[in-house]
Amino acid sequence: ALLDSLVESVGSARLLLLVNYRPEYEHRWGSKTAYSQLRLDSLPAQSAQELLAALLGPDPELAPLTQMLVKRGNPFFLEETVRALVETGMLVGERGAYRLTRPVETLQIPATVQSILAARIDRLPPEEKLLLQAASVIGKDVPYALLRVIAEQPEESLRHALTHLQEAEFLYEAQLFPDLEHSFKHALTHEVSYGSLLHERRRQLHAQIVAATEGIYADRLSEHVERLFHHALRGELWDRAVGYGRQAGARALDRSAAREALAYFEQARVAVQEMPESRERTEQRIDLCFEQRNALLPLAELERLSEVVNDGRALSETLGDQRRLGWALAYQAQVQSMLGEHASAIETAKSACAMAQGLDDLVLRIVSNLHLGLAFWLGGELCRSTERLRASIALIKGELLGERFGLTTLPGVLARYVLAGVLAELGEFAQAIAAAEEGLRIARTASHPYSEVSARFGLGYVHLRHADFAAATRVLEPGLAVCREMEFRILLPLVAASLGSAYLWSGRAAGAVPLLEEAVEACTAMRLLSYRPLFITFLAEAYLVLGRVAEAREQTEHAVAWARAHQAKGWEAWGLKLFGDIHARALADPDQAGNMYRQALALAAELGMRPLVAQCHFALGKLYQQTSKREQAREHCTTAATMYRELEMRSWLEQAEAALNEIRVW
Repeated sequence: ALLDSLVESVGSARLLLLVNYRPEYEHRWGSKTAYSQLRLDSLPAQSAQELLAALLGPDPELAPLTQMLVKRGNPFFLEETVRALVETGMLVGERGAYRLTRPVETLQIPATVQSILAARIDRLPPEEKLLLQAASVIGKDVPYALLRVIAEQPEESLRHALTHLQEAEFLYEAQLFPDLEHSFKHALTHEVSYGSLLHERRRQLHAQIVAATEGIYADRLSEHVERLFHHALRGELWDRAVGYGRQAGARALDRSAAREALAYFEQARVAVQEMPESRERTEQRIDLCFEQRNALLPLAELERLSEVVNDGRALSETLGDQRRLGWALAYQAQVQSMLGEHASAIETAKSACAMAQGLDDLVLRIVSNLHLGLAFWLGGELCRSTERLRASIALIKGELLGERFGLTTLPGVLARYVLAGVLAELGEFAQAIAAAEEGLRIARTASHPYSEVSARFGLGYVHLRHADFAAATRVLEPGLAVCREMEFRILLPLVAASLGSAYLWSGRAAGAVPLLEEAVEACTAMRLLSYRPLFITFLAEAYLVLGRVAEAREQTEHAVAWARAHQAKGWEAWGLKLFGDIHARALADPDQAGNMYRQALALAAELGMRPLVAQCHFALGKLYQQTSKREQAREHCTTAATMYRELEMRSWLEQAEAALNEIRVW
């Protein structure tokens, strides 16, 4: 987990990370641009001979043994073979000055280093072998305090045995302060020692380690939940495994390590299946469904996310647990929103709100209002969205601002960045910027990367709609870097599309297209359909700017058709306005362009989308100017300029005033 976290960070850090591993080790780093692999093959014959010369010494009688071993080439194999020959008396002397005690033809060299290690372990005195095996159950790193409890040996005997194991180079002293700790010299030594135990003995030792850890670290158990979970799971202490697994997953989510959290929750679900049937067991199953959902969301695994939420709802209904059913409905509403099922999302979220009100559950009220606000925004009901989001924000006060309440994003951040997006569509830019900046401050105070990226998307989107493209770029570029580094797959298309649009209107159309295409492709692959028509519109705008009119038309037709089919009125209005731009581009059909602008204007006015209303008026003004309809051109450009001034959209105001000046001299 530490390596995965480091690998995610090295792309943006001045850090060289060197890692070596055996061929069977699996990782996900191969696609990283910052990752390079160097194959380390066995030592060539000359190097192997040099190593053996240093180990064995110059005695000419050792030459046949050197010839026998040099073909192996693995340094660890060579070292362990020499140790095994010394321990069995076939070599005598000391390092660099050994001599054979029998003809080399009579020596039997095991085929693998594992065989050599197993034989060496078997030759240990019984108490030392048992101690090494007990240490292997603790892990590669072995705190002395834990080993002392489970070893069941007198202190003096224990220290003597450890000294011998160090001399035999099975273990080494890894640290003295703050607590004495040993470590296995090699991962294979640990693996072979652990593998030499029978299953029942392993289980007993793992269970003893849980009890010992709980006793030794009773005042700081939270620091050891990952270790406790590991041993409780393998010690078949199922109830404690579930508890520690959930705690370990929550700790991982606190630092936005979603994939690590998911692994803990999935293993905990395996453990809960082993518990006896009871109401508590069912409650644990439900809660694990919800916790899995919180880990699956950043990874954009929406199909699995939907499955676990549905499982949680079905179990809650079976149990008759209204509070957990309320949470299931709130989560289900969010899934429906993301899938573009806006009408269903609104009804489901309303049910969750009603249930929260009836139960007088503060946290559920916060979350259900939040998801209803999100559903209203994506469905184009902006004013109703602000009511719900503000109601949610009003409930999150004081210490609650830094609480996740089990969600992936801090609710205090989530409510504010969604509210910021809604207010931007309504033209309330000062309030939108204030809400988004407050969300960013809360996320930074909590040191929660996932929430910070969410807040950056909200703030960047506000700046984008406000036509402050430089500010949008400054906010969104760091967010995109973190998305890529920390595998926030669900947030990546949101941030990439907004940044691509900011690039486009900053005069960087060529750089915008790859980001916008990536965002649309990601939304399609993930089935994140709620934002897809908006991002398709962004992409079509870029195609139009670059003169790729046919592609722009095709994409816009698709976006508008989808928005209409799924009742996403806000995205439909933006698509209709772009349709007008496409028709106006060549002036081949000015009447059709005007018709599209008027449809967009009517829908935007109905929804209260003042910035889009202003855009439609300005577009109509330019269209009438091009078709020599001076009065209509002046009327619409004047309206647009007035609205831009009220909305403080300075970039667009300058363009509208320039158009009015042209009309006056015309």
